Amino acid sequence: MICRIFGKTGLKVSELGFGCMRLPLVRADVKSQYGHEEIDVPKTTEILHWAIDNGVNYIDTAYSYNNGNSELVLGQILKGGYREKVYLADKLPSWMVQTREDMDRLLNESLKRLQTDYIDFYLVHAVNILFWPNLVKNGLFEFLDSALADGRIHYAGFSFHDDLGLFKEVVDSYPWSFCQIQYNYLDENYQAGKAGLEYAVDRGLGVVIMEPMRGGRLASNIPPDVHQLWEQSEIKRSPPEWALRFLWDHPGISVVLSGMNEMEQVKENVRIAGQAHPNTLTIAEKALIDKVKAIYHSRMKVNCTACRYCMPCPAGVNIPNCFAMFNNAHMMDDIPTFQTSYNIQIGSDHNASNCIECGHCEELCPQGIPIREMLKETTRLFT
Repeated sequence: MICRIFGKTGLKVSELGFGCMRLPLVRADVKSQYGHEEIDVPKTTEILHWAIDNGVNYIDTAYSYNNGNSELVLGQILKGGYREKVYLADKLPSWMVQTREDMDRLLNESLKRLQTDYIDFYLVHAVNILFWPNLVKNGLFEFLDSALADGRIHYAGFSFHDDLGLFKEVVDSYPWSFCQIQYNYLDENYQAGKAGLEYAVDRGLGVVIMEPMRGGRLASNIPPDVHQLWEQSEIKRSPPEWALRFLWDHPGISVVLSGMNEMEQVKENVRIAGQAHPNTLTIAEKALIDKVKAIYHSRMKVNCTACRYCMPCPAGVNIPNCFAMFNNAHMMDDIPTFQTSYNIQIGSDHNASNCIECGHCEELCPQGIPIREMLKETTRLFT
């Protein structure tokens, strides 16, 4: 297993992290946004122990995963010496914070579930424009200082779901040790994106990557034309390996999280992580990835570059984010998943249905997009 220095912490972390949002389930036919609470504990124990025994030392969970049962199961699995072998990452559920006292209560509940006295890497979960002002107003920074001082957490970070401007604001607001962003070869200009990744690296933050496969959509059900391109490579690799190697080629990325729920997945990813050093993709391999990206992007319905000249919208519509969800649903041919993301991440106050058709955005759009009509299309698709 290749390890990397985790930003300014100086710690060595495995470049493959075990994401515990999609743990194996007792009933595989039951599905929800975060998975059913009936986690298959024996199976999870087997694959997690194997991963740790073979070099994975970064384990990521959250207060909300599997309705809290991800933490409970990990607390059981990491007994018997395994807790001491790993760095444990957990998260403060931003949307549940109403007071300063809530932060302490939620952290203490996580510690109890996990049966541990401390969390190595503690993240403020899902930072976005809806949650961030409330967190700051209620004393987030004082809470983090307190939890670091009393040893309940060892390093503070945040996971992020919004645009680049807010990302830079958050990075600069506190002496964070690390951050977690969504990033893959299709999301170089989505949310924090590549610019945010490099901004964080320049400031000494460790960078954790989530959704390296876009929820599995870059790993399975591959379109025939994309599959044909992958087959053109002299070195034969599976679609998941291409996605992982794209990320590990970047020297600034510390950890790539994978939500592994089958032993076969764990063994394959550990194998790849034992070979994938930074700056090793060839020019031809990078060109091939660019061709694959072009095919996916050709399915986009709105030519929005997220330049944000259309913002702010007088009616509060988050136009770039609405179009990003609309494009993703078509690009990945997965409307139900992005409908859920649309409702959660954008919210009722900022979605496309709030458009009052004033036309101000269209006067400012350098791409000449018929924004009003496309917002109607977005509303029809997602509601």
